[in-house]
Amino acid sequence: MVTLGELLTVEGKDWLHIGGKVIAPGWKILDAIPADHVDIVADLRDLSAIADGMFDAIYASHVLEHLSHRGELESVTRALHRILRVGGKLFVSVPDMDILSRLFSSDTISPGDRFAVMVKMFGGQSDRFDYHTIGLNQQFLMDYLFLGGFRDAYKVPQFGFFPDASSATVAGVPFSLNIVAIKTP
Repeated sequence: MVTLGELLTVEGKDWLHIGGKVIAPGWKILDAIPADHVDIVADLRDLSAIADGMFDAIYASHVLEHLSHRGELESVTRALHRILRVGGKLFVSVPDMDILSRLFSSDTISPGDRFAVMVKMFGGQSDRFDYHTIGLNQQFLMDYLFLGGFRDAYKVPQFGFFPDASSATVAGVPFSLNIVAIKTP
């Protein structure tokens, strides 16, 4: 698990939590839906108002799967790379389609768990932003991160920064793909 300790090894303390719900020291929250806890109201698809190299760390748990594979995901990974300082880290978590596909096709899970897997695949659909438009696995996510400019990335079991989907399970199985990508010079 990546811990707050690893986050603290990131130079500086300008941290961005995309889609965050919990106010935490050091974190600015970006969300498309205005709320009291949101510091930056913006759609992830347009980060042009954020200056180059503004953040030391960016945390995006279960947000990239809401983007289209037809240009949006590459554009957003480029923007995330742009707004990170050199040496900054992107902590990204997405539903792992390899795991979810195996779970969905398993004959050992209950109908309720199978429905929960389907929701993880297609989104909660609670508002206009809560729909998944792409399924990602490690290869696909790494490819998009590399297209965005990241050259150094690795998988971790979970993050543990916030109680969120990055460490959630379905039928007792963790279903998130958690990647740390570093902006190198």
